[in-house]
Amino acid sequence: MEKLKWIRYFAYTIEILVVFMVQETPGLIPSVFGARPVMLIPAVLAIALFESELASMAFGLFGGLLIDFGIGGALGFHGLLLMLVCYFLGVLAANLIRTNFLTAMIVAVLVTGAILLLQWVFFYVLADYSESIYALTAHYAPRFLYTVVLMPIAYYFNRALALQVRTKNE
Repeated sequence: MEKLKWIRYFAYTIEILVVFMVQETPGLIPSVFGARPVMLIPAVLAIALFESELASMAFGLFGGLLIDFGIGGALGFHGLLLMLVCYFLGVLAANLIRTNFLTAMIVAVLVTGAILLLQWVFFYVLADYSESIYALTAHYAPRFLYTVVLMPIAYYFNRALALQVRTKNE
């Protein structure tokens, strides 16, 4: 039924907006070793594991653009990256990989690591920042770990949502 699909998409949209507000509210999420997580990355990755490639791509773009707005950097950097990653993750989840907790954690480690590493390269290394190694070890490594630790919450929340609001022939 199309109605259930649109209800699920609406719930995902509300989830992404709430996660963005929680992520961007100062002092709401405690910092660990001076780093705060990028909570939208696990959220859109978990959505991509349970949806089609087109829907995954749209939610990846939406989440990535919100990350770009929050960081205040180059608009579209994270939007483009997460759009592409979520599209391919949607294709893989539909055709090649089994969607389970282990797969979700592997995806979270690989994708979060790649996105944060690319962010570090573009915003620190290519900008010729004098303390780029310090930024990597003191800021990006704790942010990476903190973000990946949140993947189980995002996975199980979106798994429950996807399984509860789905028709038998989807």
